[in-house]
Amino acid sequence: MLSAVMEDYIKAIYSLQAEPGQRVGTSELADALDVTSPTVSSMLSKLADRGLVDHEEYRGVTLTDEGEVVALEIIRHHRLLEAFLTERLDYDWADVHEEADRLEHHVSEELTDRIAETLDNPGVDPHGDPIPDADLELPDSEATGRLSTAEEGDSVVVRRIRHQGDEELRYLAAAGIEPGVELEVLEVAPFGLVTVETPAGQQGLPEEIAAIIETTPATGAEA
Repeated sequence: MLSAVMEDYIKAIYSLQAEPGQRVGTSELADALDVTSPTVSSMLSKLADRGLVDHEEYRGVTLTDEGEVVALEIIRHHRLLEAFLTERLDYDWADVHEEADRLEHHVSEELTDRIAETLDNPGVDPHGDPIPDADLELPDSEATGRLSTAEEGDSVVVRRIRHQGDEELRYLAAAGIEPGVELEVLEVAPFGLVTVETPAGQQGLPEEIAAIIETTPATGAEA
């Protein structure tokens, strides 16, 4: 049985990979988990001994096939918990990430499946992140772009908030920006500030915040 800390490492490696099989640097993983590089190296050795990661000094780490299965199981737990907390327990969508982090290590597969059934097997969580199904397959998703690359005059719909932390989510929640909301790009400043029109009014977004917002062009019906 894996400890909660081991599961956190596996989930972090999966999240940091731009694509399956890509190696993640030890320092990058240390920054993501807010630990030291020696601590990371020690844990990676333990995970390698269990056959969950392939770790090579100076070349970083990647998940093995077995490790990827574990990562998808944890992610399924986490994202279904976020959906359940939001839809059935009236949590704000900006507050469920940390709560799900605590609970994801302690739910059984049976409970996870019952949550999924209760919610009619959702394809995404409240932040737009795809939820693996019972076979740990990710749903098909449409191509998206980052709000930080949008141009003035574009009308877009928010589809996903990437790499969310509590501060970023609360910032966006206060601005009325969440998946499903339509935005009109009013101005892109040379220094990176993106000004958008939201249902709640105009909002200026720093480039680093706009970069975690994935969007698709608004259709005629949405626009």
